[in-house]
Amino acid sequence: MSNELQKPVIGFTCGDLNGIGIELIIKTLSDNRLLDICTPVVFCSNKSLNFYRKSLPDYNFNYANSKELNRLNPKQVNVYNCWEEEVAITPGVLNEIGGKYALISLQQATQALKDGYIQGLVTAPIHKKNIQSPEFAYSGHTPYFKAFFGVSDVAMLMVAENMRVGLVTEHVPVSEVSAKITREAIISKLKIIHSSLQKDFGVDKPRIAVLGLNPHAGDEGLIGNEEETIIKPAIKEAKHSMMVFGPYSADAFFARGQFERFDAVLAMYHDQGLIPFKSLALGEGTNYTAGLPAIRTSPDHGTAFDIAGKDKADPSSFLAATFECIEIIRKRFGYAEMRQNPLKKMSARMIANSVDERIEESEG
Repeated sequence: MSNELQKPVIGFTCGDLNGIGIELIIKTLSDNRLLDICTPVVFCSNKSLNFYRKSLPDYNFNYANSKELNRLNPKQVNVYNCWEEEVAITPGVLNEIGGKYALISLQQATQALKDGYIQGLVTAPIHKKNIQSPEFAYSGHTPYFKAFFGVSDVAMLMVAENMRVGLVTEHVPVSEVSAKITREAIISKLKIIHSSLQKDFGVDKPRIAVLGLNPHAGDEGLIGNEEETIIKPAIKEAKHSMMVFGPYSADAFFARGQFERFDAVLAMYHDQGLIPFKSLALGEGTNYTAGLPAIRTSPDHGTAFDIAGKDKADPSSFLAATFECIEIIRKRFGYAEMRQNPLKKMSARMIANSVDERIEESEG
């Protein structure tokens, strides 16, 4: 494995300046053991970092200023200064400044990701309203990355130790969800998730469950007809090339632990998928944008203005997003290498089959 993949360069955006993003970065990157597995580069300004560092005396956060992304220090946290001016930071306050500099950080980090200066990107939380501008007319990170990389579709995939949940619709009003549930949209998300499970998570033959839209998955048309006219036909078509099952009634599906039988679950809308995910997921959750040519993760929470600047932010999800980013880089490289060298994959299977045969012989 190349040194680039043994120790990939991971970018970090600062998120809303008045939220908990920079605090999370400082707490996460203060653990020097991370430097053994990645080279971090924070897209921010040293002045903004120092503002929050003063309020976190228990964390030993050191960094090197980097003016060129192709000349990073692999033994330290690197800070790529996206702006030089003094900025009035007011933790916990929703204002234009927080959104303006969050966008500057995001734009420069995303360009670095596209240009190959970083191998993965972890995004700190933004506030979806105050970041709005002519340059950012999106409902969140996911559609922004879709547009930036010019791909036809992506999937928001929530990842934890025991479950993965994808969404057909993301940040849209509930009143508009039904109109956006189409056969084409479901099949597109299924294809993206199926491919991602194989190349990003190492699942050779993914099993994907699909939830219904209505209560009791429509009760065969008694409670809405989307399952009969849209969701079931989409599942039937997807089964030609994937192992897809459903539609399942969302409440019973999660309450009875059926999600444990599948490699991923496709929910129809935001709360249908995220409420059970945040309630039942083991460990810390990560938001992953599946379907991009590049790798981007984020924590599964928001800006938390109510605790910003108070040293109360828990970095666990941010740390999990960092580890997930590194792991996906390695899995994707391994998948690509296997595709280029199919004999390696064949050899691995032959070894596994041989081991199985020996076990059977010893048991017999």
